Amino acid sequence: MLYDSRLAWSPDHAQPIGQQLYQYLRSRVIEGLMEPGSRVSEAKLAETLEVSRQPIREAFIKLAEEGLLEVRPQRGTFVRKISVRMVDDARFVREAVEADVVRMAASTYSNAQIGDLEKQVEAQENAVSGDIAGFIRLDDHFHRSLASGVGHANAWFVVEGLKAQLDRVRYLSLRQFPAADLVRQHANVVRAIATKDPDAAEKHMRLHLNHISDDLPEIARELPHFFID
Repeated sequence: MLYDSRLAWSPDHAQPIGQQLYQYLRSRVIEGLMEPGSRVSEAKLAETLEVSRQPIREAFIKLAEEGLLEVRPQRGTFVRKISVRMVDDARFVREAVEADVVRMAASTYSNAQIGDLEKQVEAQENAVSGDIAGFIRLDDHFHRSLASGVGHANAWFVVEGLKAQLDRVRYLSLRQFPAADLVRQHANVVRAIATKDPDAAEKHMRLHLNHISDDLPEIARELPHFFID
């Protein structure tokens, strides 16, 4: 549903409203609170969020450019359905980058860095059950810190800019499949880094990132109206 009670809007009036609206609406599309295929109304959103229509319109343009909204002439604006092809492309790029990242980590990480990764895995194990957004933040922090730890923080930002469609599937996946599997996969990666085994680190990272491809067919069967191609 589009106008869900979970769409809490708490703008910071000291910051530009346009960027806040873009980030707010983007997160709602990615988290599935604005469902794929649903129609979105510029006027209704402006009324609900108590803002003018201009920043809503500007946010819609950015989201359309990112492939998250679709403007259909004479029909309106809709949340774009999830492209299976784009999900696989994002996974492919991410896997290529992160396989090299963990190889470097296995060769260069200090005991302190490994200790930090172990604490992150522990935090993931203790994450609140059902808090999908919270778990994904922990997950992203884990992968971001791996890249930062080998001096390639910008590589993660490149990946992050490509993976909006992939993130939409991650939210759907965590509604159906346990996060514990992902935590065990992270633990395997950390263990390989700790034992200075680049081959094992790469193997476990590739298995981890292909997990979404394993889940995707079942998700698409359950929710075929959310997907295209």
